[in-house]
Amino acid sequence: MKKNSIIILDFGSQYSQLIARRVREMGVYAEVVPFFENIKNILAKEPKGIILSGGPASVYADGAPTIDKALFDAGIPVLGLCYGMQLMTHLFGGEVARADKQEFGKAELLIDDIDNTLYKNIPNKTRVWMSHGDHITRIAEGFEIIAHTDSCIAAVVNRNKNLYAFQYHPEVTHSEHGAEMLKNFVFNVADCEKNWSMGNYIENTVKEIKEKVGDKKVILGLSGGVDSSVAAALINKAIGKQLTCIFVDTGLLRKDEAKQVMEIYAKNFDMNIKCIDAEERFLSKLAGVSDPESKRKIIGKEFVEVFNEEAKKLQDADFLAQGTIYPDVIESVSVKGPSATIKSHHNVGGLPEDLKFELLEPLRELFKDEVRQVGRKLGIPDYMVDRHPFPGPGLGIRILGEVSKEKADILREADAIFIEELRKADLYNKVSQAFVVLLPVKSVGVMGDERTYEYTAVLRSANTIDFMTATWSHLPFEFLEKVSNRILNEVKGINRLTYDISSKPPATIEWE
Repeated sequence: MKKNSIIILDFGSQYSQLIARRVREMGVYAEVVPFFENIKNILAKEPKGIILSGGPASVYADGAPTIDKALFDAGIPVLGLCYGMQLMTHLFGGEVARADKQEFGKAELLIDDIDNTLYKNIPNKTRVWMSHGDHITRIAEGFEIIAHTDSCIAAVVNRNKNLYAFQYHPEVTHSEHGAEMLKNFVFNVADCEKNWSMGNYIENTVKEIKEKVGDKKVILGLSGGVDSSVAAALINKAIGKQLTCIFVDTGLLRKDEAKQVMEIYAKNFDMNIKCIDAEERFLSKLAGVSDPESKRKIIGKEFVEVFNEEAKKLQDADFLAQGTIYPDVIESVSVKGPSATIKSHHNVGGLPEDLKFELLEPLRELFKDEVRQVGRKLGIPDYMVDRHPFPGPGLGIRILGEVSKEKADILREADAIFIEELRKADLYNKVSQAFVVLLPVKSVGVMGDERTYEYTAVLRSANTIDFMTATWSHLPFEFLEKVSNRILNEVKGINRLTYDISSKPPATIEWE
């Protein structure tokens, strides 16, 4: 299955993961590899096609990312995108320079070679997404222009070597026929077959887990989030009671979280789960602490200690399972080189080396949307699979300032109402992340004939594709009014509610 694949060489583009997702959506396996990967390792994977991603560098600058030109002699079709096109041109002796008219945004593409395989069933005028400051001033020998815009050479081909290149980004939705162009490369040029599906993935992964684990035992830190839940269900399908899940109730979880997890997974999936009530332990460590970074470190350290204590009780466990997914893997390797990592794995990070477990990461090849598909196929309820992201420190960073049980209970109730009303109004799946924040601010209010002096809370709802940037959700006023009435009337401790209309940047989605 993996031999019928497309490899994306990553030159630092923000869209590299998106290219892989687009290819996988076609039913073909795609893998993102840093540009500095040894050419022998790339060819050993036997890909059907290679895509060179975009990137922020200039090919003519000192130290610009490059590749071994021998890659183009391997007989494998190559498609260069943006920086990938410029690099291909540069390596074959063409010229790339700073553009007088830089292109950022939509541009009209005029196709010169309408019979080219890449442009099959594409109108000869279409809109594409440009994002480049450099452009090609002279094409390389052996290449010919197949498309242009009013200010740049937009696409070239080298028919003898089966090399193609676009100056624009077909992978983004702003490129009107971009998906069809990528399909033409994947199926009509690289001759890939459709053989990547979540049904196949489950079947193959269950088989691999059984072979790897044998009769040994596995432990997993179950958070209730999507990734760890799907990993648990998949491993449970493979080895059943050989898996023990450790669920730590930190006292900073959502309303009825522990109860839901135990009911859904322990009962419905017949999973072996140990629920550890550690509320007092966590809250006592957080007493008097207001700094957000200090709170994060305390919560993380305490979680690791609790998990470590419970793991040591299971002395016959050989494997530690984690819900690591493909973006975690990609982001842990920087395109600047193996020493400059962008992000380390964050699932059960910091576990002591003396635990001596072998890692088991059954989701490490999947994107988030694929993880959700697997979860549904395994029978996890939609309302669990489609849950919004929930931070590792939980309510500890949604209670601004010092954390206490009183504040956590108040926030739990308010948050539950907000989420309940979003679901009732069929809005929950139309926003990317929604929650309530409790401020360390009290204000005067009136309830009945009595004066109150209680907390201020904030509703936060954001829409995003990649969580790198986000806009605030334009929720209907009538809906916000209903939520406000319910929270102010039903939650003792809050007498003022506001709605956060900040976008990211400059704000972040979470408050701390």
